[in-house]
Amino acid sequence: MPSSFSIRPATQADGAFLGDMVVEAANWRQGGASPKHQVMTSAEHGRYVAGWMRPGDAGLIALDGHGEPIGAAWYRMLPRSDPGFGYVGTGVPELIIGVRPIWRAHGVGRTLLHGLCDLARAEGYARISLSVERGNFAATLYRSEGFAVTQSGMGRDTMVKRLR
Repeated sequence: MPSSFSIRPATQADGAFLGDMVVEAANWRQGGASPKHQVMTSAEHGRYVAGWMRPGDAGLIALDGHGEPIGAAWYRMLPRSDPGFGYVGTGVPELIIGVRPIWRAHGVGRTLLHGLCDLARAEGYARISLSVERGNFAATLYRSEGFAVTQSGMGRDTMVKRLR
């Protein structure tokens, strides 16, 4: 049973782990498994980690009691010409979060979300966005943390949180 975890800032060396977390986020459904190479070679998902860590990128890594990474939350600024699923406008970073399945529902995602929103606020951002597929239990977490649906698309919603 998972117990304690800690959080540290993401570094450039965390790019591969962030890729793993994009795969976890894409495969949130029980038994839903798109192969890692399929997720990471798609432009839709690859844009969230390609060239990590660029100016404007920031993130947090959750570690288990042995120092192994178990989850991550990060944001990046994606251009209007190559928007992410949760793009709402220039100057609004898009958040991505992934947690290893065994660690879900143990506070890891909420702790990462709090920390990342604090980081974005400290960097001067007024809002932060994300995209969540309908039916994903994480939407309940996002709503409880002040995110509101601003756009509905094909099977997914874009949510935004005001930071100040």
